[in-house]
Amino acid sequence: MIRTVVFDIGETITRDDRYWAAWADWLEVPRHTLSALVGAVVAQGRDNADALRLARPGLDVAAEYRAREAAGRGEHLDEKDLYDDVRPALTELRRRGARVVIAGNQTPRAGELLRGLDLPADLIVTSGEWGVAKPDPEFFRQVIEVSQASPGEVLYVGDHPANDVHPAARAGLRTAHLRRGPWGHLWADDPGVVAAADWQISSLTELAAIVGR
Repeated sequence: MIRTVVFDIGETITRDDRYWAAWADWLEVPRHTLSALVGAVVAQGRDNADALRLARPGLDVAAEYRAREAAGRGEHLDEKDLYDDVRPALTELRRRGARVVIAGNQTPRAGELLRGLDLPADLIVTSGEWGVAKPDPEFFRQVIEVSQASPGEVLYVGDHPANDVHPAARAGLRTAHLRRGPWGHLWADDPGVVAAADWQISSLTELAAIVGR
């Protein structure tokens, strides 16, 4: 029985369109160029931040985050950044009695912005707030702790095989791979992902039926 559903953030709860557009503008490269570089690192199984370093070799991503904030061009999230199925899906899960947690690799500022959207979730937390990021096993130990359920009763939902599906499964969680965003689409039919994921979904609204079983 699934008692808690935990969601990744980028390309699961939120669209990354604004995120990458803002980085392209900050680095003064065409948006299409940076999008293409993101696609390249996704295809190679590399970290998304490598796209930024390809656009500007030697880039210190953390330092650039701080510089953007200081320049008044930091992170921003609002209702338009949410996927359309987020509120209906989370609302239905809570109606069915599931605990809903949002926990992904994001900055503390992103956590503040998400909590400001008044989402139907019991907890919203980011890797920046925990001080540990996926795929580190400690991240998933923290997930289990806040889930208030045993590992086998927790479903982790995400688009990223290396950051979501595989480490969550190794931690003993149930997993749902979401066909969404570059990672989700490109790796959806990968044999390793298919074998590791308990479920494969194309919309968050499919989760209600899973939890109801």
